[in-house]
Amino acid sequence: MNTNFSINIDSWSDGTAIPARFAFGRPGTPDSPFAASENISPAVSWSNAPAGTKSFAIICHDPDVPSSGEDVNQAGKLVPADLPRVDFFHWVLVNIAAASSGLDEGVASQGITPRGKSVGQSAYGLSGMNDYTGWFAGDPDMAGTYGSYDGPCPPWNDSIVHHYHFKVFALDVETLNLPAGFSGQDALKAMQGHILASASHMGTYSMNPAVPV
Repeated sequence: MNTNFSINIDSWSDGTAIPARFAFGRPGTPDSPFAASENISPAVSWSNAPAGTKSFAIICHDPDVPSSGEDVNQAGKLVPADLPRVDFFHWVLVNIAAASSGLDEGVASQGITPRGKSVGQSAYGLSGMNDYTGWFAGDPDMAGTYGSYDGPCPPWNDSIVHHYHFKVFALDVETLNLPAGFSGQDALKAMQGHILASASHMGTYSMNPAVPV
């Protein structure tokens, strides 16, 4: 695999805290721990794609999401650190043109959109569903299909910091054969056998003021 392929996100250094403007939520007050944030998609660029690259894909996921929602965002409770964790996809974008070298800030999100942004084809690629689709499924004010980018919003009572992995893949196909409203797992499965190179940039985030990032 091409080790020269690289990703760059200027807004925070790899492995450091993500600024709140790129998040869905930010810490609020003791009486109202959640506050809506700007939810801006960060600028992402990449370079040194290997010969034969025919498209790119971007996946952002958080592997630190609680596997059980029993204690999530419950006053007087703390989500335990030893609770098993699962993946949560925040951005699923494929079929980015091979001539592209990045996406500008705000292209994929410029605020919180109740009931979600559309999935499907755009000027810069094919968007799948992010996992806010499932998270808000039972909320009458927010339920819908969430496409494109929606940023960090970990539980405000979680005992651990969350890690957000932005990964760009250089692929040997122009398009991936995916169903309408595909998921992050669908995209990763479709990419198998077509990845020429990949590169990642990680950021941390917490909604719990007691948990350092």
